[in-house]
Amino acid sequence: MLFKELWLIEPILKALEIEWYETPTPIQQKAIPIILAKKDIIWCAQTGTWKTAAFAIPTIQLLSNTKDLTKPRVIKSLILTPTRELAIQIEDSFKAYWKFTKIRHTVIFGWVWQARQVEALKQWVDVLVATPGRLLDLMNQWYVNLKHIEIFILDEADRMLDMWFVNDVKKILTKIPTRRQSLFFSATMSKEIWILADTILNNPEKVEITPVSTTAETINQNVYFVSKSDKKNLLAHILKDPEIKQALVFTRTKHWADRVVKELSWKWIMAEAIHWNKSQNARQRALNNFKIWDTRILIATDIAARWIDIDELGYVFNYDLPNESETYVHRIWRTWRAGNSWCAFSFCDEEEKKHLLEIQKLIWKQIPVIEDHPFPLISWSFMAENYSKNKVNPRNKTQRKKVSPEASENKSSRPNNFRRNRNKKTS
Repeated sequence: MLFKELWLIEPILKALEIEWYETPTPIQQKAIPIILAKKDIIWCAQTGTWKTAAFAIPTIQLLSNTKDLTKPRVIKSLILTPTRELAIQIEDSFKAYWKFTKIRHTVIFGWVWQARQVEALKQWVDVLVATPGRLLDLMNQWYVNLKHIEIFILDEADRMLDMWFVNDVKKILTKIPTRRQSLFFSATMSKEIWILADTILNNPEKVEITPVSTTAETINQNVYFVSKSDKKNLLAHILKDPEIKQALVFTRTKHWADRVVKELSWKWIMAEAIHWNKSQNARQRALNNFKIWDTRILIATDIAARWIDIDELGYVFNYDLPNESETYVHRIWRTWRAGNSWCAFSFCDEEEKKHLLEIQKLIWKQIPVIEDHPFPLISWSFMAENYSKNKVNPRNKTQRKKVSPEASENKSSRPNNFRRNRNKKTS
């Protein structure tokens, strides 16, 4: 199927042709006709499925078909995203698709001066891309009016929950019309997500291209068994391979993200970290450097990495295995763009073996183990066997040091206040 077969208007087809887009992805083929039919939609799909184009293209067409473009313009579509970086990313995508239409847009987010954003809102605005906090702030100052919203898009709903934006979203929902088209996007579908979706959607069509329990067959997955203390050494050893042009490394915490950057710098491997303790300017600078290949290695936490969108990311490393199995699936999907075949490597220490088993149950696949590396993990069972050969296993608390009967009798015959009396004599 081609984009021409989706009944898109000529200005959009012209913009897609300039961007070298000819064939829609499977999820675009399903979603675009539903949105053009003005139906609510609930979308569950991993990253790499080009979802921004799937909701941006039909939104532009629906707004372009309205007959009152010559009248004073009001905000007709609201796209709500959890982070500034994702808002900028969506804005960049929209710019490519609506360049030959009369649609106007702006983006607002927090932690910057609001003066320029307020000036942009005073102009004609058809589509508003916003983060919840700054949007509520400007609404309270009467700079934003959402009474004419026709299309409401909630992106990354699961991350809205993780970042405690649900109450802000509910406040915003009270300010937009109940008669509207709503598009709901989430990478995972927990019970909390379904409850939130029920408050937003009206008889939605569900679009799901790949279940969360599956991973792309084109991703080459491997695992290294390595001790926690040797993970940094193994990572540096692998990254010395010149074939690894660029890599994204996941850590469980922001503390370890900064620590891995420092450890790699000692081995003359330059890297940058991206997490929520960094300022927005620092995060955006690190992301831009990674996109233009100025930064070879990017160390990220799971929440910060959700909006990282790199077209040809060749390698992903799980420095720490995630506590939630679904998070592993979303991590390795960072390597998948338009069906490319790339690699995802995971480091597993003794304490993380239970997480590895849970991941393999979720994806219904045995992840191959790479044993040929300079920092192999000696399992506790193997260590116990070696210690047992040497008569005493220091890790086995049930084993006691053998004491002769005479020594035991002498020990028991000592008075309880022996040590106290001895201390008095010495003093």
